[in-house]
Amino acid sequence: MRTRLPAERPGHSGTTAHFQAAYPFLAEGGLGAPGALIGRDAYGGAWLYDPWSLYPRHLSGPNMLLLGGLASRKSTLVKTYLYRQAVFGRQAWVLDPKGEYWPLARALGVRPITLAPGGEVRLNPLSPRGGREGQLSLLRSVTRAALRRELEPEEDAGLRVALEAVDAESGAGEPTLPMVVDALLRPREAMVSGVSAQNAEDFAEANRSSALALQRLCAGDLRGMFDGPTSEGLDLDAPLVVLDLSAVRDSAALGILMTCAAAWQQAILLERKLAAEQEGRQAAKLISVTEEGWRVTSHIGVAEWLQESFKLCRALGVQNLIVVHRLPDLGASGAAGSREARIADGLIGDADTKVIHRQSPDQRELLRSRLGLSSTEAELTTTLHAGEALWVVGQRSFLVQHRISQVERELVFTDWRMVDRQGEGAG
Repeated sequence: MRTRLPAERPGHSGTTAHFQAAYPFLAEGGLGAPGALIGRDAYGGAWLYDPWSLYPRHLSGPNMLLLGGLASRKSTLVKTYLYRQAVFGRQAWVLDPKGEYWPLARALGVRPITLAPGGEVRLNPLSPRGGREGQLSLLRSVTRAALRRELEPEEDAGLRVALEAVDAESGAGEPTLPMVVDALLRPREAMVSGVSAQNAEDFAEANRSSALALQRLCAGDLRGMFDGPTSEGLDLDAPLVVLDLSAVRDSAALGILMTCAAAWQQAILLERKLAAEQEGRQAAKLISVTEEGWRVTSHIGVAEWLQESFKLCRALGVQNLIVVHRLPDLGASGAAGSREARIADGLIGDADTKVIHRQSPDQRELLRSRLGLSSTEAELTTTLHAGEALWVVGQRSFLVQHRISQVERELVFTDWRMVDRQGEGAG
């Protein structure tokens, strides 16, 4: 009796007229384009993936949404995907709230950028590299994240005139969050007239909440990470750039910090795009990974900004890869027509590749209604083994078994706290 291959599933019985609908993965083997090896498809053939090779014939955009519960090996897939894409010259940037990317960084010869309150490294989310409009957009996002709500019209206008005043005062220097906080608390005359406020006291009162929320990043428990010019000596052209936020992993403000880090990253990418355009060349392709995506999307304003970042993917040559456990982490369980549901629909719609690891049975209907999976596909996601995933690439779906080499096992091991590995360091 022939031994079943690791990725094979039990067969179906049915007529030829209905067989394709009953088992949609029969139609073809692979995507028909070059890319990094992921593993094997349902019939044992090699399965490759690269969003830029698939664009625009098979994909309208490079973004990826990755779903998977605990022990489904979704993080293993992400790390090996980045490791293998480095061979093709793809750079990766990772927001790492758990400090799990050090082994991968070492393998690629780089050191993560460690951010901690009062630490030695600072990143300026108001870097002028992305231009004035980019600065203002990022300032608004950071403020919304700090406030955990939308901005009032007076607050939005206050940020605009405060940034203008700080830019004028700093000259060729970088505007920073402490400068903006000072301007909001002690408004200049031009700022008051710029929003038609009656006097400086009225202006300061209208903007006090946003100023104090930002002040926490400058003088409170979150100081020392985003309250000054970007530290020198950071290798931003390395094959992997990891922003390690594990020092503040348990902070309720982690979502704010992830937003600040992402804002800084976007400013760098915008600068690269502008430099490439001036030199008549394309900017390097980059994979931007947001682990623990639910921490960012739990802030409505931040989630909207993340959706805007998804829309910039083609302009920047960036594949945004967001990792969550299940769809409700994106706000997809919100009532029809709610802001949460609209944001979730936007993120889902702008992710042309969905990778779905094992899901609980109570997610079947949500997977069908929000991702458009068939009944067969939704049911399949509840029976997947560790390392198996349903890949929905454009309009096609594939059952893929991720394969990992012995060398890569040390790069992806995340359970060292639970296992006694005698003679080995924690890494």
